[in-house]
Amino acid sequence: MINVSFRNVVKRYKGGETPALQGISLDIPAGGIFGLLGPNGAGKTTFLRLVATLLKPTAGHVIVGGYDTAREPAQVRKLIGYVPQEYTLYPSLTAWEFLDYMALLSGMKQRQRRIEEVLEMVGLRQAAHRPLRTFSGGMKQRVAIAQAVLHHPPLLLIDEPTTGLDPEERARFLEWLLAYGSQNTVIFSTHLVEDIALTSDRLAILHQGHLLFSGSPSDLIRRAEGKIWQARVPREQWLIMQKQDAIIESRIREDAPGWVEIRYLDDGFRRRDERMAAESVKPSLKDAYFYLLKCGEASLGQ
Repeated sequence: MINVSFRNVVKRYKGGETPALQGISLDIPAGGIFGLLGPNGAGKTTFLRLVATLLKPTAGHVIVGGYDTAREPAQVRKLIGYVPQEYTLYPSLTAWEFLDYMALLSGMKQRQRRIEEVLEMVGLRQAAHRPLRTFSGGMKQRVAIAQAVLHHPPLLLIDEPTTGLDPEERARFLEWLLAYGSQNTVIFSTHLVEDIALTSDRLAILHQGHLLFSGSPSDLIRRAEGKIWQARVPREQWLIMQKQDAIIESRIREDAPGWVEIRYLDDGFRRRDERMAAESVKPSLKDAYFYLLKCGEASLGQ
C-alpha cells in the first residue's frame, strides 16, 4: 500500500492570477479510501493530476510511495492507476479488445488472464464482447476503471466517479470502491458529501485552492457541534434566510400552509425570533461540510 504526501505545494497555471492550489501540506496514509471533497473549482482535479505526474508543482513537493513526482515520475507511474473525470474509449472496440489494446501498449505479459480478472472485478465479464458504443455511462466508467487497474496499482486515483451515474450504477460503484480500498490505497474526488459518508474513513476539503480540513468524518462533525439548528419558520422568513445563504435543507409543510421546516447554520440572531421554535440538532457530515465552507469563505474573504 502507498502513502502520499504534499509539502507546501503551490500550483499556478500559466496566465492565472490565482494559484489553483495554495500552499497545500497534507499526508494521506497508506491503505483505505481517502475522500477529496470540495465544490467545483476547488482544486480537486489539479490535486489528482499532480499525484498522477500529469502536472508538476510550481513550488513544493508531492511524494508518492517515497518518490518525488517531479523528479522520479517514471517510478511513480508504476504505482498508480488514474481514472480522470473525462476519459476516451474507442466505441467500435469491445471491452475485451479495448483492454487488450491498452495492455499491449503497456507491454504487459499474460494479458488474457489479467483482462479476465479485471472484467470480473468490475462486473463486466458478461458484456466483454459487446461494442463499447452500446454501453451505458456506468458501464463505460467500469471499463475505464478496469483499464486503470490492469497493472495491479497499489494506488488508485479517481476524479468525480459518480457524476452522471443513475442511483443503481452509483451504488454498484461505491460497493466496488469499498472492496478495492480494503486491499489498496484509493484517493477519489467528489463534490457529493454522501459519497464520502458512505466510503471514506479520512478526507480533505479543498476550497478556492486552500486546504480547509484534513481528518476523519467524526473530526469534521465535531467542528459543527452547536452550530446547526432546525426550525419551523414563516415563508417570508424562509425567503430572507435563503438570500443570506444560511439554509442547508428545507421542506415545505403541506399540513401547515405558509410554514417551512428548515435545517440551517446559526449565525447568532436567528434563534431569537420566537416564531421559529428552533432547536439545536446533532450535525450530519453534510451539515459540517456546509459549516466549514461558510467559515472558509469568511476567512478567505478577509
